[in-house]
Amino acid sequence: MSGFALYPAIDMRAGRVVRLRQGDYATETQYADAPLALAQRYAEAGATWLHLVDLDAAREGGYTLAPLLAQIAAHTALRVQTGGGVRSADDVRRILDGGATRVVVGSLAVREPDTVLAWLERFGAERITVALDTRRADGQWQLPTEGWTQRSASGLETLLRRYAAAGLRHFLCTDIARDGMLAGPNLALYRDIATLAPNLRVQASGGIRDIDDIDAARAAGCAGAVLGKALLEGRFDLAQAVRGACAC
Repeated sequence: MSGFALYPAIDMRAGRVVRLRQGDYATETQYADAPLALAQRYAEAGATWLHLVDLDAAREGGYTLAPLLAQIAAHTALRVQTGGGVRSADDVRRILDGGATRVVVGSLAVREPDTVLAWLERFGAERITVALDTRRADGQWQLPTEGWTQRSASGLETLLRRYAAAGLRHFLCTDIARDGMLAGPNLALYRDIATLAPNLRVQASGGIRDIDDIDAARAAGCAGAVLGKALLEGRFDLAQAVRGACAC
């Protein structure tokens, strides 16, 4: 697939770069990296995108990373997709005006799809990434919300069909069971999504360990991959991964 994009991820909690395991806030791993310096290293390695997450706001609301977003915009050429705690059109506008290329909408996209569909029309499909993080339970792909702490009655397939029909372009999907586990991405999930909504540009998220996993996600129909724990721990070379993505 042409145009495959890599999204190095910086997840922030209480001012620190962190990673969670399977969305559990009690399993936080902290990293010593300063977030701006980390973003600059990713840019120097050839990354063109950054995935920036406000984990505090994901649970409590109220996006808090505007100062960091402004610093990244001022000191790198990275395009940033970012979210956490996005609750209103004013939130979307402030984040875009603050330097983001796309706003990531998660919990609200599950709870209030009509609201998010209106944002797609207002801001345009290139400015919104819908993130439907999913967990397999009772034979279905369910959609937890509020930083994965609350269970929703909505199912992945039904909601995804609705967004795709309304013109959604960018879709991030995390298998929560794979998140932070370095167990490889759920390729079957992404193949199913590609069949269900072939016009979406799907970002694989959760479990990516190495460049082979990136290649496998691309082969499964994804248009991009979010790189988290494995990148933070130096398990593969980002510059090599970028060269491979550009060559695909």
